[in-house]
Amino acid sequence: MNVIGVVGEFNPLHLGHVEHFRQSRALLGEDAPIVCVMSGDFVQRGEAACFDKHTRAGMAVHAGADLVFELPLPWCVSSAERFALGAVGLLDGLGVVTHLSFGSETGSLAPLTALALAAAEPSNLEKIKARMESDGSSFAAAREAVLLETLGDEARLLRTPNNILGVEYIKALFALRSSMEPVTTARTQSQHDRPSGGRIRSAGQLRTMQRQGQDVSAHMPDTAVRLMQSQVAAGRGPVTMERLETAMLARLRMLDQAGFCALPDATEGLGNRLWKAVGSEGSLLGILSAVKTKRYPASRLRRMLLCGALGVRAGMGGQTPPYARLLASTERGRALLRQASWISAVPIVTKPAAVKDLAADAVDIFTLTAAARDFYVLGFESPEERRGGSDWRSGPVTV
Repeated sequence: MNVIGVVGEFNPLHLGHVEHFRQSRALLGEDAPIVCVMSGDFVQRGEAACFDKHTRAGMAVHAGADLVFELPLPWCVSSAERFALGAVGLLDGLGVVTHLSFGSETGSLAPLTALALAAAEPSNLEKIKARMESDGSSFAAAREAVLLETLGDEARLLRTPNNILGVEYIKALFALRSSMEPVTTARTQSQHDRPSGGRIRSAGQLRTMQRQGQDVSAHMPDTAVRLMQSQVAAGRGPVTMERLETAMLARLRMLDQAGFCALPDATEGLGNRLWKAVGSEGSLLGILSAVKTKRYPASRLRRMLLCGALGVRAGMGGQTPPYARLLASTERGRALLRQASWISAVPIVTKPAAVKDLAADAVDIFTLTAAARDFYVLGFESPEERRGGSDWRSGPVTV
């Protein structure tokens, strides 16, 4: 039996995600279970998710997924490379996933595989580093320039976000020596965080529409709409960075210079520059504007600031997550979970109370992720919903 692995943020879940589930099953079997690894309450672009992780996981299982596991915090707020490595490693560790399915703008596996192999080639990595040092290019710009020399126009595929993630997923499969087979479906109607028309809109576009007070329900499955509306009615979202800004600034100003230098990606004096900006600027936008250059894109800086506020430090957590926390499941998913419990290489956590039985490093990561949840709920409109400790009391959503 094929089992499909999917990595996502579902921020929020929309019709494009449902279409990806449909296309994946069309390729690998209509009865194939779908196992998702999903970002928690904070996402890879360095921001809070619009709705909490259990709500978004519930959206996913109502839309066709069978199991949804949480990607722990240090991997959620990492570079695309480490994000992909953590998510693919978690899926691989479960021992039951046979295929990794992802959307891409190209819709073709061959060029993405060629790019992944070339991007991981040590000699090309040295050339990328040398180009960054010589002209101050960002990593993305330097990588494209080097791969243009190696592969020609194929390297231009790295200008679109889903192709970039696809390359990182394939690299992760190689790095982990995983037996999972990659499969890609064409994403043509809506690109990640890009404007588009029609019923299928990107998650980024939906978040923008929400901030502008527009109705996004036409672009989401009915159950996801109902879950979203219930959260809004309860004063539990949508959460924005504007709601969390004062708390972020307070945490960052309590962090000393050494703490900034210990953040992920705090190389080349970037930690010092952030520390100075935090001490002088009065807003997150001001900090980003003071530090951003073509070498340091805003997404990298947002992740660093979020790591500083949430206590994430460089090297934290190792290569892949040390446990798999279940957020949501269907009946078919629970049958697969029983099979995985016998062969999984990572402990599967279905109840927070079981965390005490994990290894010390896993307990530390779970505790850090739970503390991030306590920070996240400060973005809720309702004061009654901002109580701490909820991550230790929340079990999986079951369908």
